Amino acid sequence: MGVAMGLTATVLIYSSWGRRSGAHFNPATTLTFWRLGKIAPADAALYGLAQTVGGIAGVLVARALPGPPLGAPAVRYVATLPGAVGPAGAFVAEVGITFVLMSVVLRASNTAGLARFTGLFAGGLVATYITLEAPLSGMSMNPARSLASALPAGAWATLWIYVLAPPLGMLLAAELYVRRRGLAAVRCAKLQHDTSQRCIFHCRYAELAPARGVTS
Repeated sequence: MGVAMGLTATVLIYSSWGRRSGAHFNPATTLTFWRLGKIAPADAALYGLAQTVGGIAGVLVARALPGPPLGAPAVRYVATLPGAVGPAGAFVAEVGITFVLMSVVLRASNTAGLARFTGLFAGGLVATYITLEAPLSGMSMNPARSLASALPAGAWATLWIYVLAPPLGMLLAAELYVRRRGLAAVRCAKLQHDTSQRCIFHCRYAELAPARGVTS
């Protein structure tokens, strides 16, 4: 499952839609880049709405295809729930994995020699987290994803973990990155920057490879 989800994330990031939108599947990611000044408030709000609606629609479609098995007690619409470490441990784990993910995304996407591999790094982390971290917190990293599963599953008791922890982890990573390298070191909000597509963000991606004539 980890490999399948990691590959799915990677394919989406490098797809034409992912290169067009910046491949934000996660409101916590969008919120972080808004905090970094790369996304206009209206765009950030619409991204968050689209991510939430897309997640809910995905669960509804999945429920319509396999039918009852998705709602079985052992599956429960793949709701993200704390493991043996309990709610507090799950909260800490979610902060930790999102902190690492955003740290890697910021470092890779703002380094000329690494920028094109950002999607591979992100997909690799998703695969690793699902394989190794999921028993601790359910491996959400995404408020929209957890909400989408919680709706049909009725799993409300610990949803607060997955609403609060991912943004906190990513914002902490962004704060540390800015303190170490400065706000100017964040050049765009796209995970995969396709220079043939119009960029709606406050973009300075061209600075990474001026010798190649890269434009935003």
